[in-house]
Amino acid sequence: MDSQTHLPAGLGQAKNCQNCKQEFVIESDDFAFYGKIKVPPPTFCPDCRLQRRLIFRNEHFLYKVKSDFSGKDIFSMQPREGGLKIYENDVWYSDQWSATNFGMEYDFSKLFFFQLNKLLRTVPIFALSVIRGVNSPYSNNFDGFRNCYLCFNGNYCEDCMYGVTLSNSKNSLDLSACSKCENCYESFWLESCTNCFYCNQCSDSFNLWFCKNCVGCNDCFGSVNLRNKKYCIFNQQYTRDQYIVKIKEFNMDSYASVLQVMNEINAFWLRHPVKFLQGLKNMNVSGNYVYNSKNAKNSFLIREAENVRYCSYMEIGPLRDCYDYTVWGNGAELLYEALNTGLGAHNVRFSAECWPEVRNIEYSLFCQSSSNLFGCVGLRNKQYCILNKQYTKEEYEALVPKIIEHMNEMPYVDPKGNSYCYGEFFPPMMSLYAYNHSPAQEHFPMIKIQAEAIQCFWIDSEDRGYQITKKSSELPDSINDVDDIITKEIILCEEWGKNEEKAKLNNCTKAFRILSNELEFYRRYNIPLPRKCFYCRHNNRIKNRNPFKLWNRQCTKCGKEFETSYAPDRPEIVYCETCYNQEVA
Repeated sequence: MDSQTHLPAGLGQAKNCQNCKQEFVIESDDFAFYGKIKVPPPTFCPDCRLQRRLIFRNEHFLYKVKSDFSGKDIFSMQPREGGLKIYENDVWYSDQWSATNFGMEYDFSKLFFFQLNKLLRTVPIFALSVIRGVNSPYSNNFDGFRNCYLCFNGNYCEDCMYGVTLSNSKNSLDLSACSKCENCYESFWLESCTNCFYCNQCSDSFNLWFCKNCVGCNDCFGSVNLRNKKYCIFNQQYTRDQYIVKIKEFNMDSYASVLQVMNEINAFWLRHPVKFLQGLKNMNVSGNYVYNSKNAKNSFLIREAENVRYCSYMEIGPLRDCYDYTVWGNGAELLYEALNTGLGAHNVRFSAECWPEVRNIEYSLFCQSSSNLFGCVGLRNKQYCILNKQYTKEEYEALVPKIIEHMNEMPYVDPKGNSYCYGEFFPPMMSLYAYNHSPAQEHFPMIKIQAEAIQCFWIDSEDRGYQITKKSSELPDSINDVDDIITKEIILCEEWGKNEEKAKLNNCTKAFRILSNELEFYRRYNIPLPRKCFYCRHNNRIKNRNPFKLWNRQCTKCGKEFETSYAPDRPEIVYCETCYNQEVA
């Protein structure tokens, strides 16, 4: 078991992580939260807890499989290698079957996680994690998408393509972690923006090109750290007429010109300071990419959160009183060690893919509109169930404490010697998705042999038999020279052409096509054709995202100490909030 050291009164307790053996601290406020929801303190450090959760998520990969109900070919987020039974969604949500028919009697002679794992591989699972979708068959992990294509992990979007972590947006392409955006392209972490292209970390702005950390701006190009400005190019002020003439000189219809500007702006941005934490409208927060939140600690990519810690990918609020919670929000409260669970979820622990309106559940997966569940899979509109078997309220409340005691007395121990008692998330041996197709690979990259050593599986890249009709290098430089025939071409991804083996490791699809509505968007906004497939564009875009990790660092200007996701060896000039606010225009 892990060792621990008691710190001075009020500072908490230092412990060594079971998994990585590094020291981490559980603070007094953390103990208060664990007491409130009646769970033991963690034995894995925050990083290892996040990695463990992310193993159980497939964010943006789709697989063609056969339905275990009808035998039809369907698209699924579940790969066959995961060993799950998969039903098409309309069947899964019908009355043609019942998950309670797979109920199991709890066996105190066997490990809890072995019994749950057996149930997980027995109960049919829905093919796609979607709700209220209209004409968006090639998207997943969404609520309220309409006419969206290859969009993942989002809420309430319309006419969008190639987006990941996107909410309340319209008519936009190639966005990551954006909210309330319209007519935007190839950008990261935008909030309430319109007609913004190749931008990062901007909000409440419109008509921006290649801008970073701009707020309340319009008609700006290549600028950084501006506030309520317009007609600026590389932070230099122009009149409206001057701006209109000057902007045409950049020839944004040309792919070569776009690459040249990108090289220039990256060097230009590095000459300007960044704030130690990217966020707005916050109070008492730490982490990065935090918006409109209060008392949010060690959290990343979150919006409208209160009293949370170690949370991430909360693309839509509100959420409150949650720890170690990854993906969703939307009314979630009192969640701990939960993944892809939201939409009114309350008091959920050690669970994944449970929504909507789930309450008082533990160690459950793929359950919906249910309450008082322990170790269940695929239940809908049920309560007081254990391993999918129905109990009375009295029987349930008497049996659950005995199972918890059994989990502590007879824990699962993985090959590394990590002990999984009550209070730990699912062990990797229950993994549903290939490690290299999970977000864990983005944050904690591994090679195949390393993933298999922790009992995760791996899906090797396969040749899909695409008949390439055009290389990306053969595409017209200017969008003005593109004919409609381009929608018939199968284009070789630029990354595959550079280094096939490296492209495979990055899940490159080798080839891609330009759809007719996509072409219309490029023409409307004078944007050159992309040269890379969806996955490679996504991988390049999230290079703008800081790691979900904090370091101690000093303000470059005043020397004030703070925690930041900018590692000390990075080249950025990092300011505290006071110095940054004095610097921005």
